[in-house]
Amino acid sequence: MNREAVISLLGADWTAYEKQVREALGSGIELLDRINDGLLSNAGKQLRPMMSLLMARSCAGSCTQDSVRYAAASELLHNATLIHDDIADESSVRRGKPTLSALLGPSTAVLVGDYWLSKSVKQIVDTGHQLSVTPIFARTLSYLAEGEMLQLQKAEAADTSEEDYLRIVYCKTASLFESCCEAAAVSVDAPQNYVEAAKRYGAATGIAFQIKDDIFDYLDGESIGKPVGIDLKERKITLPLLGAMKGAADEAALRAMVSTIPEHPENCDKLRSIVLERGGTEYAAARLDDFVREALSALDVLPDSPEKEILAQLARYNAIRKK
Repeated sequence: MNREAVISLLGADWTAYEKQVREALGSGIELLDRINDGLLSNAGKQLRPMMSLLMARSCAGSCTQDSVRYAAASELLHNATLIHDDIADESSVRRGKPTLSALLGPSTAVLVGDYWLSKSVKQIVDTGHQLSVTPIFARTLSYLAEGEMLQLQKAEAADTSEEDYLRIVYCKTASLFESCCEAAAVSVDAPQNYVEAAKRYGAATGIAFQIKDDIFDYLDGESIGKPVGIDLKERKITLPLLGAMKGAADEAALRAMVSTIPEHPENCDKLRSIVLERGGTEYAAARLDDFVREALSALDVLPDSPEKEILAQLARYNAIRKK
């Protein structure tokens, strides 16, 4: 997938989205504006607004101003959660650069994260579809918090099942993919079957995206350009480890190893080796493919268009991306 080609296809809609985000964040406060400019300069892939604009055009052939505002809302909300996650996880690096909390401290980072969150909400209100779209994003905010709390609970108990894992992934990652696609369809007054298709596509693509990230956590960090093994250090049982434990006689012993990682950090390397030896990453990759197929199936109802084809490519990209 060529990101530049996608942005070129989106053209004026992408330009309008970028302008909307910048205008939303303007405060007239020198410190805050400088921080926001720094965050925008390290914006990442911006998959969610890209998918949102593509979905609107797939459903109706063009975007509306509401489409642009909801795309901006999804990116502002996503980055607000990343800022808060970095505080909670005490992360020092994000996208290859020091995190805001590492540079300016957690108190400042909390305020900036709250600011981005408030600006996300502002994008939704005073739009033509606010009565339909406000509950969509409100649902996601609830899921984001629920997912974090469930993950904390399961990390403490080391009893995560595959059902638990998928619920956490849906809440923490896929729910925002789902919302940005659903809101996009609503923004162009798409028929209900298109709206449902957009939801299905977003949720399945989001789950596949997170599974791929969880596979990366067991691979060679140099090959993907980022630290690995973070999930195990935090006692998070993700799909590769669940795959390695599936049907294993020593499942209880492996879970005990996860529980005692704070006292025995060497367990991380042992568990990683077990996952690789037992095909845990291959198991996760097979489940990822299931969700890619679900995403592609959801698109069937939409009319053929260049935007629909790119959405299909984005779903497939989860299976092959290298970082």
